[in-house]
Amino acid sequence: MDFALTDDQRAIQDAARAFADAELAPHSAEWDETKHFPVDVMRHAAEMGFCGIYTGEEHGGMALGRVEAAVIFEELSRGDVSTAAFISIHNMATWMIDRFGSDDLRGRYVPSLVTMEKIASYCLTEPGSGSDAAALRTTARLDGDHYVLNGSKAFISGAGTSDVYVVMARTGVDGPKGISTFVVEKDTPGLSFGAQEKKMGWNSQPTAIVSFDDCRIPAANLLGKEGDGFRYAMMGLDGGRLNIAACSLGGARLALEASLEYVNTRKQFGKPIADFQNTQFKLADMATQLDACRLMVMRGAWAMDTNHPEKTKWCAMAKRMATDICFQIADEALQLHGGYGYLKDYPLERIVRDLRVHRILEGTNEIMRVITAREMLRQ
Repeated sequence: MDFALTDDQRAIQDAARAFADAELAPHSAEWDETKHFPVDVMRHAAEMGFCGIYTGEEHGGMALGRVEAAVIFEELSRGDVSTAAFISIHNMATWMIDRFGSDDLRGRYVPSLVTMEKIASYCLTEPGSGSDAAALRTTARLDGDHYVLNGSKAFISGAGTSDVYVVMARTGVDGPKGISTFVVEKDTPGLSFGAQEKKMGWNSQPTAIVSFDDCRIPAANLLGKEGDGFRYAMMGLDGGRLNIAACSLGGARLALEASLEYVNTRKQFGKPIADFQNTQFKLADMATQLDACRLMVMRGAWAMDTNHPEKTKWCAMAKRMATDICFQIADEALQLHGGYGYLKDYPLERIVRDLRVHRILEGTNEIMRVITAREMLRQ
């Protein structure tokens, strides 16, 4: 077992850290406050390859593995959790088109997605089907050489701004085997967007309902084959869960680093609070938990890169543990800051708000437990 990154992986890590320090961290508080979607900065990230991390090289992707992706997203989220999380979503949608699309679809969309000239969103969740994603009701009916989509999707990051929507819709029987995946462009007649949601966190990215009202798209915009769409969506989510877990690592790491600085300067009862054993125990536990979560994420990433038979279980376990524990680390860091942690002058309250949703999206942590138990009982 070798836990060390390779020279190339360390170079990627250094590049992501430098980008986060220079272009994300200085603006994170302002983007959160003003609800600004930093498309220009994300396009700078794309210039470094961070918007096509595991997309193939044929159309401009980096063709890296999931280990490298985890390294990148931890570093980016240390600069800004919300923006890094959206870059993860964009990567997932881009990868799905590159992995399952026809040569024509890949040629039409992937080059402009890896540069982020076009922005992509992932559309699975619906108002009536969240955890029970296979019960989705958005339909796609074949009409000549077009599909006609009707229905709506909820909680869609990038909705209204993104140029490309990877949409799961029902083309057949009830359940997962009746679901297919499509690419829908923003300006397609019949595609519309709801009002922007007012959220607890993730304020640097827009979120809204996406609606389809007799939305006609070319039949060629089907990814792969009819009936395979749910499988594609779940394959995308295996990697998406690791990415969001890695984003939790970055946020928790920033919270821990801020705490280390604070406890050495804040004095109570005549000495720095770092001198109190209670503080030291908290810091030790936070560091240990963060490291354990990182090891779980890296094992999941390795399993994906090697196509290990337990990859789905390990990705679910990593997502569940990292997003739960990293939120607790951030909350503990806020507690160490006392009243100051509750103020927007410090990053802790923003980190806590941004990390909270990670326990819900890409499959709730209750569903991660269902997946883990299901895989165990199959053995």
